[in-house]
Amino acid sequence: MSASLTLVTVFTGSSEGSSPAYRAAAENVGKTLAGEGVGVVYGGGDVGLMGAVATAARGAGAEVIGVIPRVLVDKEIANDDLTRLEVVDNMHERKMRMAELGDAFVALPGGIGTLEELFEVWTWLQLGIHAKPVALFDVNGFWEPLLALVDTLVREGFVDARFREGLIVTTTPEDLLAQLRGWTPPTPKWTQSAATT
Repeated sequence: MSASLTLVTVFTGSSEGSSPAYRAAAENVGKTLAGEGVGVVYGGGDVGLMGAVATAARGAGAEVIGVIPRVLVDKEIANDDLTRLEVVDNMHERKMRMAELGDAFVALPGGIGTLEELFEVWTWLQLGIHAKPVALFDVNGFWEPLLALVDTLVREGFVDARFREGLIVTTTPEDLLAQLRGWTPPTPKWTQSAATT
């Protein structure tokens, strides 16, 4: 069972995507987290889906913490209606700080940056750097091609099945919360016993 869920780190696009369903889902996630007393950590911008989830969560009374590198303050139009906005020096510090603050990670639809953030925290979980749940919030089958690739990685022996099984995939905010709260971390890839055999 995972630890208490106070803040969820959300990875999602600085664009809105081609379907209005993406924005609706982002807003729904933000509002639902807020309604359950769970705050949001995100990339600090006021654009795209990242802005939508933050604005929805903040509007519903949640704590919302943005973390943004100086170089993107103007480009992503830093959101000034947050509980707290932390400006850091670079992208590496941004990702590290977002990982430190959140009790769990959820990726909504997004682009290359979202994928990079997702894979980094999922890799850290496999290596035992953290023991926090990682989730995909699927909208209109958005994550299905990625999951098919991950299944290929498992089948071909590059990813252990326990890490695929431990990846939360859900389509509703209510189920997302239930799975995050009930999640049990898998055994890390490199354990002491594995290292000595």
